Amino acid sequence: MHKVNNEWLYEITPKRKLIDLNFKEIWRYRDLLVLLVKRDITTVYKQTILGPLWFFIQPLFTSVIYTLVFNNIANIPTGAVPSFLFNLTGITAWNYFNQCFTSTSNTFNQNAALFGKVYFPRVIMPMSKVIAGLVKLGIQLLILIVFYVYFVLQGFSISPNSNLLLFPVYVLLMALMGLGFGMIISAMTTKYRDLTVLIGFATSLLVYVSAVPYPVSQVEEKMPQLAWLVKMNPLTQIIEGFRYMILDEGIFSLIGFLYTIGVSVLIFIIGLLIFNKTEKNFIDTV
Repeated sequence: MHKVNNEWLYEITPKRKLIDLNFKEIWRYRDLLVLLVKRDITTVYKQTILGPLWFFIQPLFTSVIYTLVFNNIANIPTGAVPSFLFNLTGITAWNYFNQCFTSTSNTFNQNAALFGKVYFPRVIMPMSKVIAGLVKLGIQLLILIVFYVYFVLQGFSISPNSNLLLFPVYVLLMALMGLGFGMIISAMTTKYRDLTVLIGFATSLLVYVSAVPYPVSQVEEKMPQLAWLVKMNPLTQIIEGFRYMILDEGIFSLIGFLYTIGVSVLIFIIGLLIFNKTEKNFIDTV
């Protein structure tokens, strides 16, 4: 800091607005954001045996398990779409949300030492995780395209529809929802550390309430008393919409789509409110 005419050029203070996403300041720190994104991409599997191959193995292995358990053993139909491709499409969408949520849910605890020494817009840290997740999403989309082409060549009647234009919107909704939930949990874990233990358990349950391994139509047919719970889940609308635009199989509702947009934006705003409030004094509790 330099003092000119008894006035500070810059003053760093925790007194900020609750809803504060200063894009101008984030842009000034864009080099840091790019650096963090590169770090997240290169180090996530750096010390693993298979390294980046996990990007390919995880969705394929999960799709095979879902196909065996839900489609072959439980006999859950997937319409004209091959069961493996149906599951791979849902898992691809789910994985991006899950990546955004889990990677941002411990931001304060993981970066307490850094936050206590260096100033930069704190929201850059969870944002870098969300942006880095796009690389993993891109790789898994390539896997999806390969199997998509394979099944088309095998004679299956599958094709995308005009809703494919909404693809960037669905990705943005998953990012907003995952980032919002992640910031909420990250703020709460500064006081309640044991919440981190529940994240894995909660996401493993959420995947089944979000219609990832089955079509919504099957819930309406076999468990109508619980169908409302699944349909009211905004993640269900995203997963089902994702499948509908790519496979032309499933249910798309404009009301459900608008509802998902509203909920995603609301969760993000609430997460940002809590994140900014916790940022003011979290260093005293971590």
